[in-house]
Amino acid sequence: MKRLQEFTKDELQAFVAENKKRYDDIKAQGLSIDMSRGKPSPVQLDMAFEDFKKAFEITDYQSKTGFDCRNYGLLDGVQEAKELFAELLGVETKNIIMGGNASLELMFSFISQCWSHGIGGCKPWSQQEDVKFIAVVPGYDRHFGIAEYFGIKMVNVPISETGPDMDKVEELVKDPSVKGMFCVPKYSNPDGFTYSEETVERLAKMKPAAPDFRVIWDNAYIIHEVYEEGDELANIFDYAKKYGTEDNFVEFCSTSKVTFPGAGISALAASDNNIKEILKRLTIQIISYDKMNQLRHAKMYPTVDALKAVMKKHAAIMRPKFDAVLDMLEKELGGLGIASWHKPGGGYFVSLNVDTGSAKYAGQLCKEAGLTLTGVGATFPYKNDPEDKNIRIAPSYPSVEELEKAAELLCVAVKLAAAEALS
Repeated sequence: MKRLQEFTKDELQAFVAENKKRYDDIKAQGLSIDMSRGKPSPVQLDMAFEDFKKAFEITDYQSKTGFDCRNYGLLDGVQEAKELFAELLGVETKNIIMGGNASLELMFSFISQCWSHGIGGCKPWSQQEDVKFIAVVPGYDRHFGIAEYFGIKMVNVPISETGPDMDKVEELVKDPSVKGMFCVPKYSNPDGFTYSEETVERLAKMKPAAPDFRVIWDNAYIIHEVYEEGDELANIFDYAKKYGTEDNFVEFCSTSKVTFPGAGISALAASDNNIKEILKRLTIQIISYDKMNQLRHAKMYPTVDALKAVMKKHAAIMRPKFDAVLDMLEKELGGLGIASWHKPGGGYFVSLNVDTGSAKYAGQLCKEAGLTLTGVGATFPYKNDPEDKNIRIAPSYPSVEELEKAAELLCVAVKLAAAEALS
């Protein structure tokens, strides 16, 4: 196919006219499709609810340790739940703390602790003159929101199929004001990249200038395969132990997209030193998180294999949705030289890069025709995409039929925006 940049003036005019007519026809359909967030579909929630109904029939409220989970106590969580997440994350049970329904809350709480009281015996970040975080871009808007809330300056580092640009990361951590980084190492949000083993080892090998440097290892999609081949992610703590850097990493995950986003359970994994500090703060903050919910989840999914079995059912629901989007992108944009994308092995997103720097205009056209996308620019700190190119596509919630319409509209909008940028 001829690249759009190679079109003659007459060819470009005909291209615009054709796609303007298609856009008007789609707009006239009165679509109302929301692809703004990576939400589980009603079918997935119904599936989880069937498991929950069985769990609510449980009459034994005791943990395997004999503890009555209806009562006060167990600050770090129910033993069965700790064992499940220890197996999932490849750490010892003592290095797990169970949380409530949101890993995001655990991340915010940890950053808040570092900000107000410091970590590792260091001065609180709020009392230090300059505090920076590495922002892997494009990335997760809620990570950036936490840093922005606390006034932490973000320094962009681009991502590729192997992970963040490690040459740049290794250079940045020589600066003692760089206190950490947010990252989604498996099926990154939004690109769907999984960090290579070399990248994981290089991260673990780093000796940052700041003794209070911490990586927020947000392993949100650790078991969220979409395609059978999937991706493998090396265990960061295995490499961290090899290089004596365990304190540099705090790992987070949850069941928000396994059971219910508002009623799942979360966990963090960390070194002995970090666990001790976090528990010291939690002792003041909370008596315990929802132990009954932890017990329910552990009884529903007593092993990682049981979790993976239910996730295969999720994958069967997600796969045709990803296929619908990816097939439309290839059909409509393949070969035109105006956009690029990556087929992820799992996760919740497809990332589209509009190479003509006209993503905002494409997003505006979609919105006017009834398609709500993640705000263009939101995948960068301060909602500022310097190249105006990234659009995050969230295929999980709409039906396949809706996705086909949404993806067609998006492609037509990208074509019109690109043609205007090139004219």
